Amino acid sequence: MNGFFVRLLITVFAMWIASAILPGMAFASGWTLLWAALLLGIVNALVRPLVLILTLPLTLVTLGLFLLVINAAMLGLVAAMLDGFQLAGFWSALFGSILISIFSALASNFVGPSGRYEVMVIRRQ
Repeated sequence: MNGFFVRLLITVFAMWIASAILPGMAFASGWTLLWAALLLGIVNALVRPLVLILTLPLTLVTLGLFLLVINAAMLGLVAAMLDGFQLAGFWSALFGSILISIFSALASNFVGPSGRYEVMVIRRQ
């Protein structure tokens, strides 16, 4: 359970950074940001797999680039479900989803499966 909360905080941090960089992405409050991160995790766990299966031919034809559109759609779905989360349009959702993915992947490299922070130190003698 500890790993879930660490990853939730990583997503909150990634969404906060993305909203600070992109002018078309805004949150009304910190609680809205927390709810948006939680809802994004739920949407990615429940809705995204179904959308991936339904759009598999299009994803194959575009050599996987359509996955960026799917990620933007999932972020747009979360924005549509929350009142305090605003996206200016498709491009804000696309660049926001790219930034969230990058920052989440970078931060998740330091978290192990149990939720503990893991850093490898190599000492050469």
